Formats: sequence, structure tokens, C-alpha cells
Amino acid sequence: MKLLLIVFTLIIYVQCSESRHTGWFPQNLVDVFTNRTSQLTNYVRSKGRSLKQFYVENVRNKITSYLGINNQTSVEDHIDNQARIKRKFKDYVEDAQANDEKIFDAIAPEKLEYTCNDNDPSIHMTTPQLIALHGYTSESHTIVTEDGYILTVHRIPHSRNAKREENPRKTVLLHHGLLGSSADWIIAGPEKGLAYILSEAGYDVWLANVRGNTYSRAHVSLNVDTFAFWNFTFHEVSQHDLPAVIDYIMDTKGWDTKINYVGHSMGTTVLFALLSTKTHYNKVLRAGFALAPVAYMTDIKSPIRLLAKYSNNLEYLLKLLGANEFLPQNAVLRWLSKHACEINHYEEAICENSMFVLCGHDERQFNRSLLPIILGHVPAGASTKTLVHYAQEIQNVGRFQQFDYGTEGNLIKYGTLAPPEYPVHKITLPIALFSSENDWLASDVDVTNLYVQLINPIEHYIVPLKEFNHIDFLYAIDAPKLVFSKLLQLLEEGVTKPFRDINTNSHDIH
Repeated sequence: MKLLLIVFTLIIYVQCSESRHTGWFPQNLVDVFTNRTSQLTNYVRSKGRSLKQFYVENVRNKITSYLGINNQTSVEDHIDNQARIKRKFKDYVEDAQANDEKIFDAIAPEKLEYTCNDNDPSIHMTTPQLIALHGYTSESHTIVTEDGYILTVHRIPHSRNAKREENPRKTVLLHHGLLGSSADWIIAGPEKGLAYILSEAGYDVWLANVRGNTYSRAHVSLNVDTFAFWNFTFHEVSQHDLPAVIDYIMDTKGWDTKINYVGHSMGTTVLFALLSTKTHYNKVLRAGFALAPVAYMTDIKSPIRLLAKYSNNLEYLLKLLGANEFLPQNAVLRWLSKHACEINHYEEAICENSMFVLCGHDERQFNRSLLPIILGHVPAGASTKTLVHYAQEIQNVGRFQQFDYGTEGNLIKYGTLAPPEYPVHKITLPIALFSSENDWLASDVDVTNLYVQLINPIEHYIVPLKEFNHIDFLYAIDAPKLVFSKLLQLLEEGVTKPFRDINTNSHDIH
């Protein structure tokens, strides 16, 4: 209002000055004011800028583009933003090293405050309790791995309305990703949760939980608060946890059972690592279905790439991040949320959750009503060493390999200077890959590279929605239509062509 008064006064002054010798009439004032206003209006219109447009283009987009909340920011702004974040990251690392403290602890509060409503009791329910809440029968099975970890696997043995004695022969094992648990597959509810959808389609659904997460935090001889307990990566999961779970299902249902494997993110990584090293499991399983598959990591948008440059200094990185569990309150997440998120109550809760920080967030496909229950179950726990292993994958561009302990450590561990690569060419199981264009961790480039190396692929399906991202495979509003319908189709069709085993010259039809 003040600005308008000033402009109005200025126009009067100019008009009076111009009319000093010719006389002054109020109609002149009206004409001049109208003329000046028209000129200003036309100028604004010519530039195509309203106040709202200016805010969107110059403020909001710059803040939110880093987390993929919208993609309207210019390439130059995006590059500048990345450079700024990298500089800040380096500064904080150096400060943490100088002060002998964990990374970023000095710049963000230890307590995370969420404004989400926590009155819904389902937020605090376990996986079996949620399954029961939705009217399904659930089972919990305890499995001990050969290296002593005690795992809990959940099961939905039949559909909601099936008779209890019915035991479907069609079997599927769902394996969660990094920081996830069995809850990932049911949080979206009976209409959209993949576990329920598969159960209604006639499958006996098994839900894995890896060592260290909410349901598998025990060992026969190690305490959970020791480095020895958390001294593992996805490699140990692939060599011990996954075989133990598969063997247990076979023991329970019979060794003629053919298990369909569906993994998300790290759940695909452990499958590829298992099949390329313990190759007899290529014949045990029926087929593999990889949602957002992670093996090669050359084209990464996730902030995890910021850790990659430090991945060769294992001792230093573990000291900075914490040597044991990668906690949801870890300060690196607080830093990322502080510098990469639009600060309002909704986005703050998302951005301070490690899964969203590392994997991205698709605003349009995200069901906001699920946020409280997601925050109640995710992250479910993971070892810092696993995160470092993925950082190494990024640093060692193009190599899908075991954990790198450094030259001396590798000689002791592997007998070689570099860690061995996983021989993907030994994977003979029929595998279908599901990817998306906006995936921060499993890019088109890397998934395509994996696909061309598989010798018995089923299909590479790309989700027909450009904004679809890594987490959308679990929680997207349209996941049933965009992903799960295709998955069910491929599950029912199975393998379309036989695979010839080059070692036995026989046909092995899965």
C-alpha cells in the first residue's frame, strides 16, 4: 500500500512540473496515471511473471529441485546447487575431523521433531499385527543363519477369505531394501500393498527380514550393541541370510517347491550376489523379479554419492558415521535434511527420514496419509558398513564387487589387491527388471547395463511415468496399476523360453 502511495505522489509531482506553464487539470492526472499503470501492467505481462510465478521459478524450485520434488529448475541452478552442497559437505567433514566428533553432530539438533499425528495405533503395530488388523492370517518364523544371526520371517499363508487348511503351492518371497523390513510390503494397505495383492492372487507370501533390522536384532553369541554384530554388508546377507530363508521355505513346503523371488533395491542386490556366487540357487528358485534393481552404480542422484569420495578410508568413514548401526537420527541425515529440503512441517518429516533422503520423494505419487505409519516403521535398521559398501560401488564406477578393505585388507581377506567382482554372467535364473526414469539409485543407464549382461532375462519393464522414483515401487498411489499388474502378469506367464545350461547341455525350464 505504501508503494502505491509513493508512485501516486510521484506521478502528481511529475505532472505538476510538466504543467507549470500550461495549466493543470485533474483529467490530465487521470490520463497520466492510467498511462503509467498501463505501461507497468504491459511490462509485467510481457515478461510473463506474476508474483506467484516469480516465487515458483526463483525460490521454491531452487529449494526443492535437489530432492526431486519438482523438476522445473534450470540446469544451471541445479549445477550451482550441487556445487554448493558439495562445498558445504567438505567443510563439515573437515570440522568434524578437527573436533574429533561424529560428522555434522555440531550443526543439527539430536532430537528430530515431527508434526505427524501419532494417535493412530497402527503406527506402532508390528508386521504381524498389521496383517491381522487387515483381516489376514499371519505367521512368524525364526531362522538361525550359519553365522549365528537370528532372523524373523513373516508369512501370509493364504488369502483373506481362504480356508485355513488351504496351502497355496504358488510361493513368493518378498525381500525389502536397505533400511526396510517386512512392513514395507503391507504399509500401503490391502488394496495397494504388494503382499496383500499377491495373497489375493493365490500366492503363499513370505516376507524376509535381514540381520540388524527391527525383526532380526539378535545373535546366538554377539550383543547387538557391539561392532562385531554390525560388521556386515549386503554381501553377508546374500551369503547367509538369503540362503537360510530360501532353505527354510523349502524345508517347510517341500523341496519340489518353486519360489518366485521379488526384491526391491537392496533386495535385488543380494539376489544378484547370491546367484552369481552360490549358483545352485539358480535352479532352486523359479524366477526373479527385481524392482528398482541396484548392482552397478555409475549414474547416481542420491545424496549417498557425497560419501563416495571418502569410501576408500574405511576407518575414517566409520568413525564419522558411527561404526555400528546407521541410525535414523544419524547427523548426516540431519545435515542433508537441513540443506536439501523445503522446510515446512510435511517435507521436514519426510526429509529427516533416512529412506527418503537417500532414495528420493515423488510428491504426486506419495500418499500423504501413509506418512505417519511409514515414519513409524522406516528406517528399520541397517549397518553403516552396508551404506559404505554402496558408497564404494559409486566410487569404483562400473564395478559390482565385494567390500573393499583397502590393499592390505583385501590381500588378507581375498588374496587379491582388489575385491572380487560378482560374476553376473553366472546368473542363469530368469530375471525381469523393473525400473523408472526418476530413480535416484537405479538409473536407466545402470539398469540397462545390468540387463544386457543377464544371459536369461525375461523383460526390462520401464514404468510409464517419468516422475516415478525408487520409493514409489512400494508406496506409490498408482503402483498397482503402473507396476504390480505387470508383475502379476509376468509371474503367471513365467519364463517364455527355456534356458540351455552350458555345463550340462540340457534344458532347464523354470
